[in-house]
Amino acid sequence: MANAAAPTAAVPTLAPPLEQIRHLAEELRLLIPGVRVGEALETTKEFNPETFWRRLNEAAVNVSREATTLTEVFSHLPLPSPQETQRFCEQVRAAIKAMIAVYYSLPKNQGITLRKLVRSTTLDIVDGMAQLMDVLFMTPTQSSENNDLISYNSVWTACQQVPQIPRDNKAAALSMLTKNVDFVKDAHEEMEQAVEECDPYCGLLNDIEDNSDNHGDEEDDGLGYPNNRDLYWSEEDQELIIPCLALVRASKACLKKIRISVAENGKKDQVAQLDDIVDISDEISPCVDDLALSIYPPMCHLTVRINSAKLVSVLKKALEITKASHVTPQPEDSWIPLLINAVDHCMNRIKELTQNELELTFAE
Repeated sequence: MANAAAPTAAVPTLAPPLEQIRHLAEELRLLIPGVRVGEALETTKEFNPETFWRRLNEAAVNVSREATTLTEVFSHLPLPSPQETQRFCEQVRAAIKAMIAVYYSLPKNQGITLRKLVRSTTLDIVDGMAQLMDVLFMTPTQSSENNDLISYNSVWTACQQVPQIPRDNKAAALSMLTKNVDFVKDAHEEMEQAVEECDPYCGLLNDIEDNSDNHGDEEDDGLGYPNNRDLYWSEEDQELIIPCLALVRASKACLKKIRISVAENGKKDQVAQLDDIVDISDEISPCVDDLALSIYPPMCHLTVRINSAKLVSVLKKALEITKASHVTPQPEDSWIPLLINAVDHCMNRIKELTQNELELTFAE
């Protein structure tokens, strides 16, 4: 009796193309937390900036190319076979992992601020590719939306940002400080606009008062005017807003002067001091936002006082760190004491205007 033929090893069945795309999106998203907290790879090799930036640009170009290829093959029928899809997915996976590996090769001694910018762009690329996988999985191939994927999907936008990343920690610090100046400038403008527009009925009510003899004793409510005073500032509120606006102007001035000092005196090799300046400066804009939100009616004077004090504390710390660093070659430079005095003056005025409410609160 002839021996039975040896059983053939079972070939694993590949998932359908769209399922492979969905699984790849999930896999890419699992990489994101690791990139957020990942440390630079330890190496004995001397860091070569030119090599690093060349590799990072090449990695971004490769990711963009793989995204384009995958989009093209999934934007029309017939869809690629499971085997072809597997190959495409492996190429995308390899391109993304290569991008992450290049980021990990940037050592900490090149500057934390610079690493944060490179990490942010790397995360945008990984997340953008995952978003593309979602679109390819959910959007029918017949949809005209596929024609717009290459132009609008965030993965290509993120890849195009790589050549724009600052090339050293000083340039990275200036980039972040410029953003912070812009954030505070926008907040100040919004506060001024709110002061001008918060009482939209003010002009109409003034007109009615001027012509009250002609209109008699009609009720405001009958004319359709709001009687909810929570929408308006009291006289005490308006008085308190003045030093708050001045404090935000001082915040903007502080950031501008710090940025100028870094631009004029900052040294590329003093990465730790530049990082310290950026770290404390990053805290100014959120504090300004908190103060700006707290002035909207109905205003709580104690909240305004607390938020002002937080902002003043951060501003003084930023000025002291800047004063102690190499970007201020003359520590007694007049602009730092002047700004500290301006900040103190604003805070003292805010304390004066909120003292009564503070005493009432503790008396209860």
